[in-house]
Amino acid sequence: MREYVTVLTGLQNRCEQIITHHEGMTAFNGFTMVEIDGLFSKAGGPTIDQRIADVIGDKTPIASVHLGISKHVSIMDSGTTMFALSHKGPNEPQYPSFDPQEVWAELFGAFVPRPDDRALRTSILDAVRDDVARLRRRIGKHDNQRLDAHLDGIAALEKKITAAAPLCSLPAMPSQANVDVDGVEPITAVNDVMSDLLVYAFACDITRVASCLFIGGAAETVFAEIGQTAGHHLHTHDAGAQALVHDGVVYIMERFADLLRKFKAWQDIDGTNLLDTSIIYCSSDCAEGISHSIARQPILLAGHGREQLIHPGIHYQVTPYPFSDGNMSDVLLTCLRAFDPAAESVGAGAPMSTTPLREIAGKAFQG
Repeated sequence: MREYVTVLTGLQNRCEQIITHHEGMTAFNGFTMVEIDGLFSKAGGPTIDQRIADVIGDKTPIASVHLGISKHVSIMDSGTTMFALSHKGPNEPQYPSFDPQEVWAELFGAFVPRPDDRALRTSILDAVRDDVARLRRRIGKHDNQRLDAHLDGIAALEKKITAAAPLCSLPAMPSQANVDVDGVEPITAVNDVMSDLLVYAFACDITRVASCLFIGGAAETVFAEIGQTAGHHLHTHDAGAQALVHDGVVYIMERFADLLRKFKAWQDIDGTNLLDTSIIYCSSDCAEGISHSIARQPILLAGHGREQLIHPGIHYQVTPYPFSDGNMSDVLLTCLRAFDPAAESVGAGAPMSTTPLREIAGKAFQG
């Protein structure tokens, strides 16, 4: 997947409040948390996926979908910041679904394969427009206003038809329900199924926006599948367990690579794949677990969104090393501009960005 991945290091999280873990989630929205009380907080504003959903969400039957992999979230934290990767605003968390069967029902339960007669229905609406155009010349101003209102209704109907699920091969309901087996989470299996469902959802144009909370911040997740017996968060607090932290991070990145492989494997009729047409933003709530530092939080960008981002991928290192004034939110604005070229900013206050990171911009963005 190397050619599709850009690695960004050295950027700074400018969150104005530090309460451990929570501030790291500013990497996904560019806002400082609000309503802070101890380990309680709420997101300060909409996350990047919801900013994009505001632009393109009405073009598909489902504006955005939210997935979760590990159910063993933090038992110490409260509020919404740490339990929902996606937020429409401070009081609108988009909680993830951890059950692949529930996700299947949300995405595909209401849709069944049927003849794709959208072109026929659209042509009928075109015929109605032609009739109205001929009628307009024969009637007065008041009746023309009524016809305008009627045409607006037809336009709304056409929009719904265009947004309807296209003809495609829908997946069967998965047997995987994310149930622990002898106390062990089936993380790899759940990640595989969720990735498959997401590929189908994008390929069938049921949704174009998604979030996936692989492991929650300060979570109690145990990577038993690689022989670990204590939680990943617990290991990050233990100076003697940093090798286990490393193994856990490698395991997480392997599962991320599994998702990317599935995106790349889907081929469209024009020869492109879902990594060619998508942008996937990946980050963490800490740069380093043992210190809880948010300086130089890492970001991975996968895919290029039809040349909106640079391809093949690069390693972009902010200088001077090891510290700089680089702003993580610049990456968020770069991603948003790929879908909304007129977007002027992301976030608010110190974390806000008004300057996209042009070093990672592709041909389409630069043009």
